[in-house]
Amino acid sequence: MAVPEPPRRPRSLITVAVVAASLAVVVACGVIGFRVLSDDGNDEAGPQPAPTGSPSPQGTARSTTGGGSGPLVAGWKTVTNAKRGITFDVPASWARKSADWVSYVAEDDDPEEKPLVGMMAPAVLKEKWCTSDDDKDGTADNYALASTGTTGEQGSKSAAAAAEDTARTWVYGLYTQPDRSRLTVGEPEPFRTESGVEGSLVTVTSSGTPKKGKCDTDGKAVTFAFKNAKGAFVSWTYVGAHGVPDEVSDATIREILGTVRLFKEGDGQD
Repeated sequence: MAVPEPPRRPRSLITVAVVAASLAVVVACGVIGFRVLSDDGNDEAGPQPAPTGSPSPQGTARSTTGGGSGPLVAGWKTVTNAKRGITFDVPASWARKSADWVSYVAEDDDPEEKPLVGMMAPAVLKEKWCTSDDDKDGTADNYALASTGTTGEQGSKSAAAAAEDTARTWVYGLYTQPDRSRLTVGEPEPFRTESGVEGSLVTVTSSGTPKKGKCDTDGKAVTFAFKNAKGAFVSWTYVGAHGVPDEVSDATIREILGTVRLFKEGDGQD
């Protein structure tokens, strides 16, 4: 007699809030949240177009005393990862998580949920973009349309290698696992942000992924890897559903990417 296939674990992001001295588990909206003792190593852990704007030629002025900047695009919101030394902006429709919040993906069959890749202090677009109870456990799981955030790239030997590995892993982890054959990996390209940060950009997409559940789609990740002020490799990543009617446009992704800059004290203080 054939053994029934176990129910697929919802491929939603796992989130971790890093705090000083508590350990708790919270389950809400189909996303598992953990509060942990420390943060060692990497940061693992309905259709409407996103508003667009244009960065000002000189950006937003910083104070001569070393204060940070506001958003470079009027009406946008600033996201910071002080630990990795990165600041960027997102349209007003994106929801910012707290500065100590980490989202990551793990192998579906890994009981220990060891992170494959993660991002710290992410911003999320349409957190309840799709809702489903594919594992039939009686609890509906929510799936976001897209997320963007930043991470450290410890051990990377080049910006190009870091960008490719991170983008590839996000698409695999969120959209195609256990199948790696459906990934299309773009060639690394040099990129310079509005503030002059230079690095390597890689785009990875998936196609033809079998739809096992209501919310399953193909995916897309765009990763920009560069060195921060301390000379360490870090990266910014966009990851989201691909091939859907309300997919985030390349123009919006590039506009968000264009705001990436090195963190300074005061960035993001609303």
